[in-house]
Formats: sequence, C-alpha cells, structure tokens
Amino acid sequence: MDRESLIEKYNVPVPRYTSYPTVPFWGKERPEVADWLKVVKRTFDESNTSKGISIYVHLPYCEKLCTYCACTKVITRNHGLEDQYIDALLQEWQIYLDTFQEQPIIRELHLGGGTPTFFNPENLKKLINGLKRNAKLHPKHEFSFEGHPNNTTREHLQALYEVGFRRVSYGVQDFDPEVQRVINRPQSFETVKEVTLAAREIGYHSVNFDLIYGLPKQKLSSVRDTFEKVAELKPDRIAYYSYAHVPWKTKGQRIFTDADIPDSAAKRALYDLGKEKLAELGYSDVGMDHFSLPHDELYLAREAKRLHRNFMGYNTSHTELLVGLGASSISDAKYAYAQNVKLIKDYEAASMKKQFDLEKGYFLSDEDVIVKRAILDITCRRELFFTDDLKAYLPATIKEELQVLADEGIITWSDEKLVVTDLGMIFLRNIAKLFDNKLRAAKSGEDNMFSKSI
Repeated sequence: MDRESLIEKYNVPVPRYTSYPTVPFWGKERPEVADWLKVVKRTFDESNTSKGISIYVHLPYCEKLCTYCACTKVITRNHGLEDQYIDALLQEWQIYLDTFQEQPIIRELHLGGGTPTFFNPENLKKLINGLKRNAKLHPKHEFSFEGHPNNTTREHLQALYEVGFRRVSYGVQDFDPEVQRVINRPQSFETVKEVTLAAREIGYHSVNFDLIYGLPKQKLSSVRDTFEKVAELKPDRIAYYSYAHVPWKTKGQRIFTDADIPDSAAKRALYDLGKEKLAELGYSDVGMDHFSLPHDELYLAREAKRLHRNFMGYNTSHTELLVGLGASSISDAKYAYAQNVKLIKDYEAASMKKQFDLEKGYFLSDEDVIVKRAILDITCRRELFFTDDLKAYLPATIKEELQVLADEGIITWSDEKLVVTDLGMIFLRNIAKLFDNKLRAAKSGEDNMFSKSI
C-alpha cells in the first residue's frame, strides 16, 4: 500500500496522547482534594531531587477571539483583571508548597493561554518571581512562553528574559491575509519578523513558530507563501498542527461552513506540501507535528531518547510531576491527573481561600501506569520493549494488528521489541492507539471525542 493510501486509511479520529488515559475516559466524578495531594506528595518525594518538577501556568485572557481556537479562554480588554488572577495563582502555588514540605526544584516552566502576553511585563515578572521565591532552579531549567506576535512587546521579551526565559513560541498559523481574516487573527509578516529578531537580539536561544494546516480558506498557495516567509526567519522549532474542526466544542468555529474548510484530499495536500518544505529547510520530524533544526534541544533530546510528552506537548525535561496552575489547568502526578475548575471566578474564589476547586481527575490503576509508559515509549522514543508486565495487558489481537503495520512498513517488531520506522512517524497516534485499552473498551461516540490523525 502506498503512502497516500496509508494516510487515507489511518486518517481517523485518534487521541493526541498527552495523557493516558485520555481526558474523555476520566469520568465525571470530582476527586477528593486530600487524595489528590497525597499522590502529589508521593510523586514529589520520589522525583524532585533527581528530576525536579514542571510547572504549567494557564493565563486565559485574550483581547480578541481567534475563531479557530478551541482552548479555554476569556475575551476581554479589561487589564484590571490581571492582579487578582496573579494573586490567585500564587495562592494556589502556596498550597503545593505546603504539600511538598521542602523546596521544589523547578526544571521546566511554561506560560500558556489564552494569551500570556495579555499580561503586562511587570505583572509577569511578579508572577515568575513569586513562583521562584521558595524554590530552587534546576541547573538545566527551561522557561518558555507562548507569545502573540501582535502584543508581544520588546518590554515583554526583556522582562521575561530577566527572570529566566530563553524560549518563546509565536502563534503564526498562516501568513495569508484571507486566512487570517476568516480566523480573526490578522498579523503581518513584518510584525512576526520584528518580534522574532527582537527575541534573538535579547538572547533567546530558541524561537518557535506554530503553524496550522487545514484552516478555513487555506490553499496550497497560502501554505507555500507561508513557508517562503518562514524560510527567511528560520525558527528553531516548528509545530505544524492539523486544524481540529470541533464546532460541537467551541462556538467560534460555528461561523465556518463546510465550503470554507479544505476537504480530506485538500488537507492532505496541504500537509504534504508543508512536510516537503520543512524537509527542504532542514527541519527534522520529532514526532506528532513537531519539527526542529539539528541544533535545537528538542532534536538533541529525540536523538538521545530523552524526549517526554505531557499536557505541554513534547518537551526535553522528563519530570514525573507537572503542576498545572490556573483555571482549567491540568496537573500530571504520574499516578493521577487533576484539572482545575474552568470558570475563572470559581477558580479565584477557591484559591483565595487557600483551597482547590477541581473540575475532574483520574487515579491510575497499575494497568494504566504500565500502558501509559508504553505509549510514551512509542511517541517519544520510537520504540517499545514488550516487558512481562506490559504483556499481561496486551489485547488478544495485538500480534495480528502489529503485523498489519509491519507489512505496511509503519513498524518493525519481534516478540521483544517494536520500532517505529521513518514512514511510521506520520502514524504515531495510530500505533499508540493499539495499546489504548480504554479506547478499545469504548462502546460508541469516540468519533466526536478526538480530531483526525492527519
């Protein structure tokens, strides 16, 4: 079967596997806070000294609605909201500090959104200094943030650099004016160039672009033009994401008609063109939509088989504890997950009382922990060893299913080991799906849970 036929076959709804089990299978019961913190403490005690911890901070405010976006956000121009939200974040962090009972070692810190650069530079410094105040920094710590090119100022870049940030990801999406108009995100190439050069002049060692294929009104010509402009700036990493059309989840996408969105064949053509341009520019496929130049730490981590994947996507810091701060943030404590309440007013009310308000969570069984590790091995290291503990949970049909993938050139495998081929990098989500026992057991409805793999 040729590559195009394989893409057509495997372009089905599949999880992105930023967690296992994936969020739709967590159930609706809210976890007890005491039980959650007990797992946090266990994970912290097991890993802080050796690996440190990661922190993700959700900063949910945006001044304008980008209609393609399915993230949790609040649209407002009221910057007076900043102080109260930062105070709530620092109060939540104090709950974790009290739980740890010793200084955490921060290995990784990421600001996501929303639009982190909605917040003014001084408030961002106040936040970061507050998080660092009763913590130590790992010798190889990495601080990164998501920047909107239209409102990331030189002052933002300088302030965040001064408190330890060395990587910035700019949401570019597409440079075509018509595409930008329909997704309500107009930003010129000159603006993106200005903030890219400013970051490098200040001293950031990794500047990343997020690009999306399959957007409304997007054509081959717009993707080609986008990559010509990208070639001039040569970001260190590129995330080339598939547009996830989920209008049943996000109202902003309901303004698009089927005629606006590229059909499956057109979207595959956009993907193929992007992959071709990325290869021409010297980017290496790290996996699941991520590409990097050979000097970048993400590429080096892939080569050294020390990539990790969590709710922040791919990263180079294999920590066992990810603390998610802010409304809707998700934390990963290796043996359990917990998500904060999504409404900001509820989050702030609980946090200022030095309490948690959890939206949902999940405590992993022994089986879940083993399968989670297997899926991480596939998606991060391109290989999986069939250990005795994993074999106990493999489905009865796994050998036949693996052989199909092997015959198609997607993997090689033996009784001891699975290896993902170069062709198989396109199908990492599909390979991981074979080990997803929760998805196998789902009776129906999974087509509306996840976006298509390509």
